[in-house]
Amino acid sequence: MSTKTSIIGFKDLRLNADKYINAVAQGKSFTVVRRSKPIFNIMPVDEWGDEGVWKTLIDFTKFRKGGVKAEEVLASLKRLKAYE
Repeated sequence: MSTKTSIIGFKDLRLNADKYINAVAQGKSFTVVRRSKPIFNIMPVDEWGDEGVWKTLIDFTKFRKGGVKAEEVLASLKRLKAYE
């Protein structure tokens, strides 16, 4: 998959939307411009729709070197639920 982004005009996108949809489905990315100014990017999404961006909510390695097992986390959550 190419990481190069091509520049296309907004009018061209409107007139040839199917062409660009197919190109994005094949992994291509585009920066759309109007009056020579970039207005948005079009790029493929990954299977999960998160574009590979993950946000760390909790770093379990700060609790214990090597992290915490998922089973321990789930057991703790179940205990918390029992106290509600």
